[in-house]
Amino acid sequence: MEGIGNTMQKKAAELERMAEVLVTGEQLRLRLHEAKLIKDRRHHLRTYPNCFVAKEIIDWLIEHKEASDRETAITIMQKLLDQSILHHVCDEHKEFKDMKLFYRFRKDDGTFPLDSGAKVFMRGQRIYEKLMNTENTLLQTREEEGVTYERTLVAFEFIDWLLQEGEMPSREEAEHLGRRLLEHGIIQHVSNKHHFVDGGLLYQFRMNFRRRRRLIELLNERCRSIPDNHDSPFCLRKQGSEGGNTSFLSVSPTKEIKLVSAVRRSSMSSSCGSNGYYSSSPTLGSSPPVLCNPKSVLKREVSPEELQAPGGVYIKKAFTIVGDAVGWGFVVRGSKPCYIQAVDPGGPAAAVGMKVCQFVVAVNGLNVLNLDYRTVSNLVLTGPRTVFMEVMEEAEY
Repeated sequence: MEGIGNTMQKKAAELERMAEVLVTGEQLRLRLHEAKLIKDRRHHLRTYPNCFVAKEIIDWLIEHKEASDRETAITIMQKLLDQSILHHVCDEHKEFKDMKLFYRFRKDDGTFPLDSGAKVFMRGQRIYEKLMNTENTLLQTREEEGVTYERTLVAFEFIDWLLQEGEMPSREEAEHLGRRLLEHGIIQHVSNKHHFVDGGLLYQFRMNFRRRRRLIELLNERCRSIPDNHDSPFCLRKQGSEGGNTSFLSVSPTKEIKLVSAVRRSSMSSSCGSNGYYSSSPTLGSSPPVLCNPKSVLKREVSPEELQAPGGVYIKKAFTIVGDAVGWGFVVRGSKPCYIQAVDPGGPAAAVGMKVCQFVVAVNGLNVLNLDYRTVSNLVLTGPRTVFMEVMEEAEY
């Protein structure tokens, strides 16, 4: 049984890597088309359609803070080339070179290798986008076994929808597709207890296909689950770039500077439970993770009611934080409400005025006063690179 469990874990990890590479590559392709870096080009009296110049892409990646230097940018593009996401237009170069060479995304010339796994994944992505773009009541907050889950699908309603939309010709084949989607980590049973069956059980999409992936995530292949008592994984920024220094700054209200081991923002990844099905949790791209400022920076607990009391001592502030190649530069902790535990003095959050001890009111327009820090962290992790946050702090008189 242990051997079967290890096999399932390896398969889950392989599917996770494949899915993230496909989504990240597709997002980059669309961005480069939008930037008009992908276009028809001529060389030696021959026209090469829908291609880009390697050197220009390296410049673009650095300019848009997707890579810190040319070497990192080359490594990212090589990863996509190795995974058959893109290729040299004449297939003469197996390495991505920082030169005036033409490369092309395989999706732009129809040469993308569609193995069975890739086909299931792309089918799942199309279904996800279709559900998001059409008005329906399939995705709702529902309860199963006394626990409430958001954005759930009822299995038999999902199958009805697949048939209605012409995605599958029969219930049997629709159920088989649901099982394939689950096996490839695209959907999951809400408590990971069941495979996909045509009935009243609840399922959720495991992957947020619309989350903006950072290209650097392609290089973070080793993922670890976040223990319940750890801080948000996405926030502290690396200080310095010389000599392999991998420490981060964490600032407390007393201005005491503490160094903690490197914790980098990564994508939502997966862990595979003992039952062989997938569960989704934020992950860290480094090991071992350690606590940052494990003790609360708050002098006392504050309730949501106290924060919002008319004529109270707390004032609201709003920030627009644009993440860089490492993260957003802050740590949240606590519950109902969460608060800012640490701020990197050189990070994006500090640049717009975020401070420790501020209470988090809203993330991207969603009120989070009654949520815990792990949920708030997840909202930031799975959202866009630009985060809109509202906080409250004690007024200074």
